[in-house]
Amino acid sequence: MEEVIVLYPCTGIGHLISMVELGRLILKHDPSFSIKILITTPPYNTGSTTPYINRVSTTTPSITFHHLPTISLSLDFPNHETLVSELIRLNNPNVHQALQTISQTSNVRALLIDFFCTAALHVATSLNIPCYYFFTTSANGLATLLYFSTIHHNTTESLKDSKTHLQIPGLPPIPASDMPNPVLDRTDKAYEEFLYFSTSLPKSKGIIVNSFESLEPRAIKAISDGLCVPDAPTPPVYYIGPLIAADDQTDGGGGRPKCLTWLDSQPSGSVVFLCFGSLGLFSVEQLKEIAVGLEKSEQRFLWVVRSPPTEDKSKRFLAPPDPDLDALLPEGFLERTRDRGLVVKSWAPQVAVLNHESVGGFVTHCGWNSVLEALCAGVPMVAWPLYAEQRMNRVILVEEMKLVLSMDDPDQDGLVSWDVVEKRVRGLMDSEEGKLVRDRVMAMRDGAKAAMEDSGSARLALAKVVDSWKPR
Repeated sequence: MEEVIVLYPCTGIGHLISMVELGRLILKHDPSFSIKILITTPPYNTGSTTPYINRVSTTTPSITFHHLPTISLSLDFPNHETLVSELIRLNNPNVHQALQTISQTSNVRALLIDFFCTAALHVATSLNIPCYYFFTTSANGLATLLYFSTIHHNTTESLKDSKTHLQIPGLPPIPASDMPNPVLDRTDKAYEEFLYFSTSLPKSKGIIVNSFESLEPRAIKAISDGLCVPDAPTPPVYYIGPLIAADDQTDGGGGRPKCLTWLDSQPSGSVVFLCFGSLGLFSVEQLKEIAVGLEKSEQRFLWVVRSPPTEDKSKRFLAPPDPDLDALLPEGFLERTRDRGLVVKSWAPQVAVLNHESVGGFVTHCGWNSVLEALCAGVPMVAWPLYAEQRMNRVILVEEMKLVLSMDDPDQDGLVSWDVVEKRVRGLMDSEEGKLVRDRVMAMRDGAKAAMEDSGSARLALAKVVDSWKPR
């Protein structure tokens, strides 16, 4: 019987890519394993995963995808996190059935779950399958989530109403209102879910984290010293990153994307890239402010624009239509900036863009995958957090790591004004402050490379966990 590792990612292209890359890494270390990935088909937008799955299936036959039955689910939820958690909970019988089916022909050595898939922890336990987490965000994020139940017991007010700074082991002081969105309101169902995640993580056999030791030494030490779970043992934690997506240089039709060809004609290190993740959407007013700021900055730019969020609540979790750039951007903007700027609709091959010689800066929402991709490419960043744990990521990237400049928060009207955008883009590309950040990013790029070398910290951590799954 074949030896199988089953991976269960949360819905969403970013989470899926991370899991697939982990599967590839496991196979690289030990090709005797097979990888099966459980795929949930959600009734809402998570980014198109089909082309990616097809490509992986073609290039890596040891990774196969097991599509779970589609779940019928109302989209009447207050936020994305609660919607995902409910989908995963309803999916448990399908996961149970899939694991039983796979076990009939294979030895399932471990189930690796995204933390959003915590509901599957007891399914694995009931089938006597060792269950591990693959934590797709930072060690700082892991320290925060492990410590969250302690924060809950030590406070009575909602964090959104608190004016205090939280003292989380291994982290700089975090303003309570900068904590991840789902934990800001104690009355929110998502808050309950994250409390459940926090108390469940230590019950796993181990936690695999997409980070590396030289990037987050203080948080990693706090976790290993047991400071984040004061009332129970902390399971083994393995830092196997930076794990980033393969450099995808083809568009949906198999050709080279226009934006890469455009970058070929730009001077080295001259272009600032603006991209905000699959869920990062701006209002029409904010898009116009960004456009004016870019134009006045006089910097070269590549900007990925998505349609603004819909006013129709029944469609807010569905894929937005392609943007109408002429309607969304200031009149004449595209024509006036065409010699030094390119606006692309909805998507760009981010890893390929960041690694292009012409790109010298990145305005990002601070999603962890994007941060690691920029670090590995040696590209300095401006942090513009929008959702999830991104505000907390910004605090750590600015205060602790000093790897980014920070976009000012929106004004009372909820807008970041054009002059702030201009100042930050100029500062990143053409100031002493920007140069200092650039130098630190380049040093951290070297740290990332060292971690992934054969005797580096990430490879040693990977070997430790993968070898523990081998038959004894």
